[in-house]
Amino acid sequence: MSPRWNRTSHAIVGAATALAVLTACGGSGEEEKNSAADGKPVSITFWGWAKGSKEVVDAFNASHKDIRVKFEEIPSGNAGGYAKISNAVKAGNAPDLVSIEYPMLPEFVSQGSVQDISGHLTDDVKKKFLPQAVELTTLGGKNWAVPFDASPQAFYYRKDVFKKHGVEVPKTWDEFRKAAENVKKADKKARIGTFFPDDPTTFQAMAWQAGAQWFKAEGDTWKVDTTDAATTKVASYWQGLLDDDLVRNNASFSPEWTNSLKRGGTIGYLGASWGAGVLAGTLPEQGGKWAVAPMPSWDGKPASGMLGGSTFAVTKDSKKTAAAVEFAKWMTTTEAGVKARIASGTSSAFPAAAELRPAAKEAFDATYYGGQDIYQVFEDAGASITPNWAWGPSTGTTNTVIKDQFGKVTNGGATIADAVKAGHDATVSELKKRGLKVEG
Repeated sequence: MSPRWNRTSHAIVGAATALAVLTACGGSGEEEKNSAADGKPVSITFWGWAKGSKEVVDAFNASHKDIRVKFEEIPSGNAGGYAKISNAVKAGNAPDLVSIEYPMLPEFVSQGSVQDISGHLTDDVKKKFLPQAVELTTLGGKNWAVPFDASPQAFYYRKDVFKKHGVEVPKTWDEFRKAAENVKKADKKARIGTFFPDDPTTFQAMAWQAGAQWFKAEGDTWKVDTTDAATTKVASYWQGLLDDDLVRNNASFSPEWTNSLKRGGTIGYLGASWGAGVLAGTLPEQGGKWAVAPMPSWDGKPASGMLGGSTFAVTKDSKKTAAAVEFAKWMTTTEAGVKARIASGTSSAFPAAAELRPAAKEAFDATYYGGQDIYQVFEDAGASITPNWAWGPSTGTTNTVIKDQFGKVTNGGATIADAVKAGHDATVSELKKRGLKVEG
């Protein structure tokens, strides 16, 4: 494990004391075993949406006799997946294992929707993962999920178009704006990237990169500030790009976004490590034309936030906790699990388990990126993750309000700063409604 990954681990933590009020739902008990008494395999259900999930399940079922996994693909979390999971938990018919991204885990824990799996995650397992990933899944001193991937930011760009127009790959945000201007000047129909009005997490990752700290716990009090100087700087910057028509304003992964990429109307994508697989799967005909660069930063020094990243959690009423965790550990800590996912050709997962990254790199077909060692870009980006960011227990409320307000930015009904302020106010109100102490 790179020592540079370790250096920020003390700062990227779940706030244990402020989360003391979270509901602790235990597993079904110590008597549970991974195989049924009659010798038949334990059958568990798993809901997720990450690329390569079906292939992973198929590989597990083919190689294990004691556990049988039934997989159901659901929409991505913010596209309806989280609502589906929440409704299933409330109705008492939830699957055993679900995919939950780091930002939303505290929300599910605070609602009592997932189990404390501390008894199933020994220290020898936890030490395989990045300390940051373990800390982001540890709340109130308890383990609530098995971390899968890390998701440092990256900038994907059409190297052929950049070369054609003589546009330099930007290393700073000032250079990014200049590059955006040059792209538009060279081709009035082309833009360097996209603002995603439906996806607050991309904006949050850029605020994280800039040094923002939206949630902070001191004692038993949550301090909330989505309008700090770093966030304000990022909001103003992107507002300027939109006002000057230097970037697209399309929903993430929408037909409009995809078609713009296909016809060369958009020639860059500010995403995360998992975005490499998304592009390759979405635009197979553009193989060899794309490259990956570090995210631009404010001072030109390496800096990154995390954009998404998956964990696997056991729902509160599952009676098959041991089997569900066993499958989750296989997905996240074994070469066979990682290779099955990445060999699908649609995933560029960057494992939180450092020892699996060589296997991930080997399994990923880099020909789409001209043979570039994109995993080294991800490794360097991960080492530069900015410290001090933590997720709060009401991310769903925060993101829903910001998303609604982002949707008004296009028609001039709101600014990015307005949207983020609205998210702040709604978050403070929601935390107070839940009986939590909050300052903001």
